[in-house]
Amino acid sequence: MLVTFATLLVFQCLGEGITFALNLPIPGPVVGMLLLFVALLLVPGLLERIEETGSELLRHLSLLFVPAGVGIVVSAATVRGHWLAVIVSVVASTILTLAVTATVMRLTMPRRHQKDDAIPEVLQDDPAAPDLSSIPPKGNEHA
Repeated sequence: MLVTFATLLVFQCLGEGITFALNLPIPGPVVGMLLLFVALLLVPGLLERIEETGSELLRHLSLLFVPAGVGIVVSAATVRGHWLAVIVSVVASTILTLAVTATVMRLTMPRRHQKDDAIPEVLQDDPAAPDLSSIPPKGNEHA
């Protein structure tokens, strides 16, 4: 667990250092995540060493947003006259994130046959499961 935290911290610090040294307009942790991604591709055993603790961190990800929320409340006076711009940028970035995520999922997820989609995966290979293949898919009912 300590090794995982140290590994993640090293990549975050590397990202911060690169951002500071090169005066990049990108946040240091984002650069650190990109470096971690490259390291995960290049170093064979790295994923196994950090996967368990990383998954545990992701389970508690909502707690990591508390400092950001406090920062927003503290900085509220700074953006007081710019609420419309803040709201528009939050809505636009949310829509853009959803669109990019949907596109990436559509391109990377394997295609499944429509017949298999109607039957849950856990029932497809279960010999004790009832035969659901004769049930028409939703939307094809005729009155």
